[in-house]
Amino acid sequence: MKYSFIILIISAIALSSCSHDPNDPGRAYFPDMAYSIPYDAYTTNPVFADGRTMQTPIEGTVPREMIPYQYKKTYDDQIKAGLELVNPMEANKKNLARGEAEYRIFCMDCHGSQGKGDGHLYTSKLFTAKPTDLSSAYIQDKPDGEIYHIITLGSLSGLMGAHGGQIKPDDRWKIVTYIKNKF
Repeated sequence: MKYSFIILIISAIALSSCSHDPNDPGRAYFPDMAYSIPYDAYTTNPVFADGRTMQTPIEGTVPREMIPYQYKKTYDDQIKAGLELVNPMEANKKNLARGEAEYRIFCMDCHGSQGKGDGHLYTSKLFTAKPTDLSSAYIQDKPDGEIYHIITLGSLSGLMGAHGGQIKPDDRWKIVTYIKNKF
């Protein structure tokens, strides 16, 4: 009888400790860890010394599966990229379609639908300098690696910005393939 009474009490405690309300999280023993204060990405944050929530990656940090681009934005490196980088994309229907889609997103506003440098930003006078005509012999005679370099780091003149952070490497090569085969 003594053991029956103990089992009955333990059972009663166990059953009463279970909540039947799925929306009740129960008792928090470490509320500072269970209910941490979230900070939005661009807000101030008292936790860090610089007061910013979104921290700059540590110098030299490379995103997973990303090979760092080994060339700098100089004339010599642009020429070197043209000599050393080889376009791995063949000019098949799939690659040209993807290159065209990426061109329309990232290049057409400046260079125009036919690559003549007559895109909306130029014709509407929002951009005063005429973009390079991609169908000209000047561009068509450049090695693929040099065009890829310009897309990645921007033009030496500074008129075209870098698109390496916006366009994946394979898609940059597909844009180069599209430019060389369609203009």
